[in-house]
Amino acid sequence: MEHEPFTWLGGLGSYEHIATSALVVSLLLVFAASTRRGLAVAEAAIEPQYGITRRNVSELFVEFIDGLAEGVIGHGARRYVPLLGSFFIFILVSNLLGLVPGFSPPTSDFNITLALGVIAFFAYHVAGAREHGAKYFRQFLGPLLALAPLMIVVELFSHAFRPMSLGIRLYANLFADHQLIEIFTGLTRFLVPVAFYVLGAFVSVVQAFVFTMLSAIYIALAISHEH
Repeated sequence: MEHEPFTWLGGLGSYEHIATSALVVSLLLVFAASTRRGLAVAEAAIEPQYGITRRNVSELFVEFIDGLAEGVIGHGARRYVPLLGSFFIFILVSNLLGLVPGFSPPTSDFNITLALGVIAFFAYHVAGAREHGAKYFRQFLGPLLALAPLMIVVELFSHAFRPMSLGIRLYANLFADHQLIEIFTGLTRFLVPVAFYVLGAFVSVVQAFVFTMLSAIYIALAISHEH
């Protein structure tokens, strides 16, 4: 009989990853609220802080996402920073939570990662429609009217595969990483698990970055005027 690893929320069954996702969102909201409270007073917001503080970490994170959006999307990128930042921080914290004993990362569940991919899918289509209006959907017809029936099918499949691709990539990497850590932690108690925890942290950051980067690229393609 296969032994299921212990998790704090394992008693919730199929709702475990939903509950863990809610926990991640709650932690992020508490962090954001506590950071915002310190910026409510103008004098406190202007005065610089030294060391590793909530405000400095938040500012560094916003600058990173802003730079990423500006580099990929270009003009008007700032309006997409909240979305891209939400993707990155939620995925990163979810991934890192999986390194805490007793927790299974929400991103190791395909339903969660597919939902993130679907959000990105609708977000870049909304961005494209807002930028180009009804002309945005002309791209699905292709360059020649005679090829329109074929191009519509090709474009629909191409765009429909994007949320699946985003979800599968994130799910597969995090599921494999979490399983690997569980196996080696069970086999060896010292040294070897530490190396895999370091690798797991690296994978967590990379996967959050890749998902955010691809989402930014899809937005950039949708709002581009060079079709």
